[in-house]
Amino acid sequence: MGKFTFRLPDIGEGIAEAEIVAWHVKPGDRIEEDGRLADVMTDKATVEMESPVSGTVLELAGEPGDRIAIGSMLVVIEADGEGEVESDGNAGPSAGAGRTEVVEQPVMSAPEPLPSPSAPAPKPAQPEPVEGPAPTPAQPVPTASHHTAKVLASPAVRARAKELGIDLAQVRPSEEGRIRHADLDQFLAYNAASGYAPAARRGQDEQVRVIGLRRRIAENMAASKRHIPHFSYVEECDVTALEAMRAQLNAHRGDKAKLTMLPLFIAALCKAVPKFPMINARYDDEAGVVTRFGSVHLGVATQTPGGLMVPVIRDAQDRNLWQLAAEIVRLAEAARGGTARVDELSGSTLTVTSLGPLGGVAHTPVINRPEVAIIGPNRIVERPMFVPDGMGGERIEKRKTMNISISCDHRVVDGWDAASFVRAVKELLETPVLLLAG
Repeated sequence: MGKFTFRLPDIGEGIAEAEIVAWHVKPGDRIEEDGRLADVMTDKATVEMESPVSGTVLELAGEPGDRIAIGSMLVVIEADGEGEVESDGNAGPSAGAGRTEVVEQPVMSAPEPLPSPSAPAPKPAQPEPVEGPAPTPAQPVPTASHHTAKVLASPAVRARAKELGIDLAQVRPSEEGRIRHADLDQFLAYNAASGYAPAARRGQDEQVRVIGLRRRIAENMAASKRHIPHFSYVEECDVTALEAMRAQLNAHRGDKAKLTMLPLFIAALCKAVPKFPMINARYDDEAGVVTRFGSVHLGVATQTPGGLMVPVIRDAQDRNLWQLAAEIVRLAEAARGGTARVDELSGSTLTVTSLGPLGGVAHTPVINRPEVAIIGPNRIVERPMFVPDGMGGERIEKRKTMNISISCDHRVVDGWDAASFVRAVKELLETPVLLLAG
């Protein structure tokens, strides 16, 4: 047997270091070849490290949240076989590149809080006899005493007591030592007369270490706000005709993916971008160079169990509405399920952000650096509007409206350009037949 030093390989993203997100082994564990060693975080992707040898784990490089340099020791294994060897830092199978995984953040639970003080006690209750069934007088007001006796109650009674914030140990059962709904009613009636209301349950304090994807998001958002002078612009859009067209298309979609607002919105963006190339761009502030892209590689901000991820629709301008809808669903499922590839989570030139029905009236999204703009629709609402009556006048009509919110990098995008771009998108959405025109 010999020691094998597995060094963190170059995963091929031009990175200098990676963050340890989770260990799947500990010193003393037996590991088989191709077994899972650790998950390490690169640029918004969690890459699984696999062991190139079989043996016993002797040493680990650090704790979750620690960062280690490419080529440095990750794991030392007492390998099956003879001689002392080291990995060269470029082991293909061990890198596990191409597989990504959303890893839940570890949560450190705080100790149980002490019971909260109770309300003032009412008149002293009569002492209970030592033997025999207890009488059923009015229920006493709860005290801060600690109860250790087992409480008998059905699941339904327990659920109701939890919802009401009642400690069952403070409720006196009426028969056979079992608490029933009638006992809860009597408890509430007596204590309501005394001015007592059950206190809201106190939650536990928790400390959550910010590591992995959550830390990467925090760092990227801080860098974006620190380096980019943001400005935001909001425009209202009448989407009544667009929603009617969407309903008609969905009624005849067959086995195609259901159209939401997002594919239609993306189609409008792609049609408007050629007239405003500064929007679909990246800014290298160190080199002082703005790169305008001919293709729209659209990032779609997606909420996952591990945090916000931005999978990318490649060449969005070449896809029709149904293809956009299918790709949105596929990428969202891959991001949430931890199966998105590294190349599907990088390389965007413009990002769209949408909270669906939670979209609010307006929002001021943070730019996905080094992009120069991020844009998104808000919630659709119905409200009265003045519309032409066809005879030179106006009438009030119920319409569906939606706001469009955009944030831009003021170093390279002027307010006029942002407003003009959004108005071009607005025109396409308000005249949806243009989305289907060549």
